[in-house]
Amino acid sequence: MDTLTHALSGALVGRLLARRRASPPAEAASRGAPAAALPPVWQMVVAGAVAATFPDFDFILGWVSELTYLRGHRGVTHSLLLLPLWGLLIAWLLARFWRRGGRPGADWRAFYGVACAAILAHIVGDLITQFGTMILAPLSDRRFGLGTTFIIDLVFTGIIVAGLGASALWRRSRVPAAAALMLLAGWVGVQAVGRAEAIAAARAYAAAHGIEAVAIDAAPRPASPFNWTAIVFDGERYHYAHLNTRRREPLLAAAGDHFIRRLSAPYLPLSMAKWEVRERFGAGGTRALAQAVWNAEDFAFYRWFAMFPVLDHAENGPGGQWCANFVDLRFLTPGRDEIPFRYGLCGSERGWRLFERELGGLRWVLRD
Repeated sequence: MDTLTHALSGALVGRLLARRRASPPAEAASRGAPAAALPPVWQMVVAGAVAATFPDFDFILGWVSELTYLRGHRGVTHSLLLLPLWGLLIAWLLARFWRRGGRPGADWRAFYGVACAAILAHIVGDLITQFGTMILAPLSDRRFGLGTTFIIDLVFTGIIVAGLGASALWRRSRVPAAAALMLLAGWVGVQAVGRAEAIAAARAYAAAHGIEAVAIDAAPRPASPFNWTAIVFDGERYHYAHLNTRRREPLLAAAGDHFIRRLSAPYLPLSMAKWEVRERFGAGGTRALAQAVWNAEDFAFYRWFAMFPVLDHAENGPGGQWCANFVDLRFLTPGRDEIPFRYGLCGSERGWRLFERELGGLRWVLRD
């Protein structure tokens, strides 16, 4: 999920958990309650937004190296095991910030619950995508992902914005925030139905073509909860199709149509789906090179990272080196000019050299 949506979701959680002070501090103190024990609602909303943004501060790993970021993104800052610690840190910093200069304010305990809940909202927001989140870090680097939601979902973000807008109009009520969170859960449920339908279509394709599937999956795509890339892996080849599980007729889109229609047009009805087949290691003379690259120790990070890896290019590279790179089908989105994470190796007598293939050519990557 994008960072802006994370921040908005945290603000929504903050509004839901915020409680209004029923009496001024003097009256509260006369009843034996601590003065300013409850932060104002706006501080809870800000606290939620800040806490929900915090896990994406792992971008600083990119300052170490590109591969450090790739290995560590959605790692310890997204860990359920470390969540209480991160919540404590954020709550303490926020309380200290608002009490700076001797100003009255709530202590860290008032912000701890919303900080933990907002970080949890961030983790769940990433968990529903297919990129993978290391929720058990640092004990395990296994990536978990429900795979129901595309990385940028305008409807998902729009529900949050609507909930915050309604909360601003009905300031004394937490009902709009609660309703928005319920709608978000319902929207993810609709996406889960679309995912189940896409996987069922992939199973039907495998059965109809006598394919002994090793793995069957589906990758979410933009513009509709029913747009998917269905994937069947038979151990050597990937069979995949871009399809819409509810469409009965193809959607036609011209260059002048709005971008949502153009994004959705490549996904065909189930009865018209065009299945493509790609060898994981290619065919012919490039197969041995692709296998050598795939099994190289220098390529271990990509074997860990990729879900549906297939050979992308194999060619004679600079300086007489033979180069091969792979692409992960979960990032193969129709209409997108650039596919991210196309890593490979160039080999020579001096060993392997890591690169990422971009539109402009090969970009050499420094290893840790």
